[in-house]
Amino acid sequence: MHRVNLNQVTFNQQVFDHASFGISLVSPDGLILTVNPAMEKMLGYSKAEFDGKRIGDFTHPDEAQTGIDDLKALLSNDGEAQIEGRYIKKNGEIMWGLLFFKLFCDETDTPMYYITQMIDITKQKESERQLHESVERYTSLKKYNHDAVISFGLDGRIINANTMAEKLTGYRIETELIGMKLANLIGNENVSKILEKSLYDNSIEHDIGRVVTKDGNTVEVLASIAPIFVGGNNIGFYLICKDISEQKKLLLAKEAAEATNKAKTEFLAMMSHEIRTPMNGVVGMTDILLDMTDLSEEQRSCVEIIRKSGETLLSIINDILDLSKIEAGRIELQEEIFDLRKCIKDSFSVISGRAEIKNLSLTYTLNHDVPDYIYGDHERLKQVLINLLGNAVKFTPRGSISVKVEQRKGDPDKLVFTVTDTGTGIDPAWLNHIFEPFAQIGSFMTRRHEGTGLGLAISRRLVGMMGGEIHAVSDGTNGSSFIFTIRLKEAPELPGEQVFEPMPNHAMKTNILLAEDNPINQLVMSKMLEKMGHKVTVVTNGKEATEAAGKEHFDIIFMDLHMPILNGLEATQIIKKSLKEKSPRIIAVTANALKGDREKCLAAGMDEYISKPVKRETVMKLLRQFALI
Repeated sequence: MHRVNLNQVTFNQQVFDHASFGISLVSPDGLILTVNPAMEKMLGYSKAEFDGKRIGDFTHPDEAQTGIDDLKALLSNDGEAQIEGRYIKKNGEIMWGLLFFKLFCDETDTPMYYITQMIDITKQKESERQLHESVERYTSLKKYNHDAVISFGLDGRIINANTMAEKLTGYRIETELIGMKLANLIGNENVSKILEKSLYDNSIEHDIGRVVTKDGNTVEVLASIAPIFVGGNNIGFYLICKDISEQKKLLLAKEAAEATNKAKTEFLAMMSHEIRTPMNGVVGMTDILLDMTDLSEEQRSCVEIIRKSGETLLSIINDILDLSKIEAGRIELQEEIFDLRKCIKDSFSVISGRAEIKNLSLTYTLNHDVPDYIYGDHERLKQVLINLLGNAVKFTPRGSISVKVEQRKGDPDKLVFTVTDTGTGIDPAWLNHIFEPFAQIGSFMTRRHEGTGLGLAISRRLVGMMGGEIHAVSDGTNGSSFIFTIRLKEAPELPGEQVFEPMPNHAMKTNILLAEDNPINQLVMSKMLEKMGHKVTVVTNGKEATEAAGKEHFDIIFMDLHMPILNGLEATQIIKKSLKEKSPRIIAVTANALKGDREKCLAAGMDEYISKPVKRETVMKLLRQFALI
């Protein structure tokens, strides 16, 4: 070994001056005697500024051991100790330091001084803090994750798992899962695919759809695979499994609900068709009979009773179907600009006959702030008014019935309708129940008035669709008031008045094709049209309709939607495509009258849509509208 002749004192001084760690000499009572340059640089003070300072003067106030007495208590038998803590630099920054100190004594074991050495470990502490935070985040992620997280090595054995994995599989983490073969949970084939291909093929995770639990059951899962890298090397994988059993149940329940709703809709369509079709015959034939002039008074009275009974039955059927369609979401508003006063007058005209029998006064008032024309569904508004007015007539033996319309105070976007009568009134205890389906005042056996008890329930739902609310007010003896609101939609511009010209003579002999498979409806419609003076050709299915339209010119086709061989929609599309601009006007005739039927008809090329039972007035209106074009 090469020897260097060094002066010990010089060597010690060089170590003191050039050491990379801080060195200080401290008196037995804690006074700093001197420091080396590294200590000056470390804390930012000059050697002169250390004079008169004590060992605890630079320690962070939150640290437990600060003074010399605290340090003495830490000394071991050989007079050495070390402590890790925070120190405050001259510039206010906090530094983490590892302090070593040793006590030196004379021959009599009397303390002479302490030598301290300090290493700046701030960067190390920051790294430890970051690592700790990372571990905490990872631990929290595993612990509180709603999904099962399982780590496993390249040997296919489980390294660790979180509590959700324990709940999912039924195995205990410490005693069962750790060290277990992952194949016990997802099968050997899936484990082999993960280990061999998952680093470059992300689709492998889609093959894992089930996890086998401890009790042998299977749980449906949505799986994800993530590789574990340490030092750039793949050492294993994470298997993350989301239990989708509940989602599957919800999906099945949703599909079942949709199937039920579809079945309900189809049932409504069938019921509407099956009930309205024979009712078309009843109502239509009574209209035809009443047009005959050779009926005796007794015969005419019988026919009137049949018509009234038919209309009552039809009203009940319409109420039931309307409520069912609303609840099934099969009704939507058909909005357009309409005359509000005319809508109210039309409503009065429906109940005026019954009101006249009782000598009831009918009046209506529109405040000055109510627009003449509004945008909305006038048929549904009229339906609500007729329901309320009909009830008012029913329960008012004498006096008056009035309708008032005004803007809602403080909310000009709402119109308020008030229907008031001087009738028997409603028991206040019933006011919250009369809008429920089938609710009627009094029991079935004692009630004196006909009806299904659906009118107010339908009215409440229709008013809700129009953006409003409805309620009733009564003291039980002095009549009642029904108040409802609708959202005001003012017409952007006033419509021109629609005027129908008188029908010329040649229009009275309109050539009409009637496509209808039901014999009764064939008879009703053909008789009705022939009595109006028109020529009618009858076919029984859509195929015959297309053939007839190709051979002969017709002005109008009344097309039933439900027919054999070709239905009305298919027949219309063929006629429109083949005849183009020469095609006659085609009017759909259906017993369904469900939401979307009108749109389907118009989309197929039909010009208008009417529902059974078909009334004479409706047919005449359509002939005036289309026979002249």
